Amino acid sequence: MSERTYVTKAAGIVGAATFLSRIFGFLRDVVIGAFFGATLYSDAFFVAFRIPNLLRRLFAEGSLSIAFVPVFTEYLAMEGKEEAFKLAGSAIRILSLILIVITVLGIIFSPVIVHIIAPGFSDSPEKISLTATLTRIIFPYIFFICLVALCMGILNVLGHFAAPSIAPVLLNISMICSILIVSFFSADINNRIFALAIGVLIGGFLQLMLQVPFLIRKGFHFCVKVKFYHPGIKKIGILMLPAILGSAVYQINILIGTLLASLLPEGSVSYLYYADRLVQFPLGIFAMAAATAVLPSLSRQVASKDFAGVKDTFTYAINLVSFVTIPAMAGLIVLRQPIVVLLFKRGVFDTNATLQTSYALLFYSMGLWAFSSVRIVVSTFYALHDTKTPVKMAIISILANVILGIILMGPLKHGGLALSTSLASMLNLVLLIRALQIKLGFLEWKKIAVSSFKSSACSIIMGIAVWTISLYIFSPREQTISGLFFGITGSILTGLILYGFSSRLLKSRELEMVLSIVQKSVKRK
Repeated sequence: MSERTYVTKAAGIVGAATFLSRIFGFLRDVVIGAFFGATLYSDAFFVAFRIPNLLRRLFAEGSLSIAFVPVFTEYLAMEGKEEAFKLAGSAIRILSLILIVITVLGIIFSPVIVHIIAPGFSDSPEKISLTATLTRIIFPYIFFICLVALCMGILNVLGHFAAPSIAPVLLNISMICSILIVSFFSADINNRIFALAIGVLIGGFLQLMLQVPFLIRKGFHFCVKVKFYHPGIKKIGILMLPAILGSAVYQINILIGTLLASLLPEGSVSYLYYADRLVQFPLGIFAMAAATAVLPSLSRQVASKDFAGVKDTFTYAINLVSFVTIPAMAGLIVLRQPIVVLLFKRGVFDTNATLQTSYALLFYSMGLWAFSSVRIVVSTFYALHDTKTPVKMAIISILANVILGIILMGPLKHGGLALSTSLASMLNLVLLIRALQIKLGFLEWKKIAVSSFKSSACSIIMGIAVWTISLYIFSPREQTISGLFFGITGSILTGLILYGFSSRLLKSRELEMVLSIVQKSVKRK
């Protein structure tokens, strides 16, 4: 199997599992929106949830996975499975000890952390107290989810992508059930918000338990005695420390947005959260799926010194991500308000919350192509064992986001914070690509430019058509949920058909590759 085919198939598996997870994630957010809206309680929960969630993305899905996969791949290729499993066992033990310490410190210093993350909450003693309590309940989630990330790295290198990708479904189901069950017995909003926090904790435990049988099936056993410290841990640590910053620029920028939004009128934190969740849908399904799939391939090519293959895999991954995320960006911009109405406008989530969330979504959507491409470029650097370059670019990007956020939040309010995040990611992408060009030499810019032009042209055609259709389907009057659902579904299907037809006319290589793999899969069945 060629690396292109491997990447596409793996991305498809991860994307499909992530799609299911995102559906349940939206159901979760619909439930949260219906019960808590954009209020003191939702603001408090989203800040409390964002703190361990940021640590998850910094240490787990970010630096830990990116640092572990290349080293584990190298040991697997050079030393064999037994030695690679010894490295993995040592990593699990050391990581568990570190996470216990972090969790205890996080619980103890939750009030201090909340004051730092959301300084605007200090004006409301009730809000700051509630956020600190929720943070204490949720913080142990980081212990479970970081171990899930390590298990994900092991399974991905061994060719298994489904279980780690589908694990978040359990988190979403746990959170939904926690609210519904407690709401059945109690109408007290405090009980409901605490139940939601406990649901996060239970969901983290369930995600970890899901990985165990698949690891055992691959030959990895937790009970086997290994040295506490394996020599490969040093390599992982060297890669991981700077990767903490370099791999999570987007999340740090989102956190900065949360911090600045706490200084704006009540509800601003929630508007940004809901809008970010919508952007995370295509970002998780396509960009994260492609980045997860491409890292083991790039790591194998680097281990075998196949740098021509690295360039080819990088080019293909960038083109594949652009092929999917550019039309997704156009669709989100055109259909942003109907989508927000369909998903969130119910209960205490009113018309004003709908308009303000749609406003934030517009500016976040503008940066979707950059958010996605950065994931691929960063994965390429870490496959090359270069952690310093992404850090340097990350620092510049974060500083730009702070400056732009402060400037834009005045005239554009929370929309300015969303826009600053998008602009900072664009800057980060430009700087990273320029650095990669220097490191690898000539990249296949002609192929990238041609593919991006085709994807953009087809997306413009699709966007204009969907916008025209939406003028007739979505009238200003109040619409039923079923009417909105079928209207949005029809618009998306029409857009997909037009995009696919246009891509076929322009002879898109990415479309041909995807269709070829689908046809082969159907024939095998």
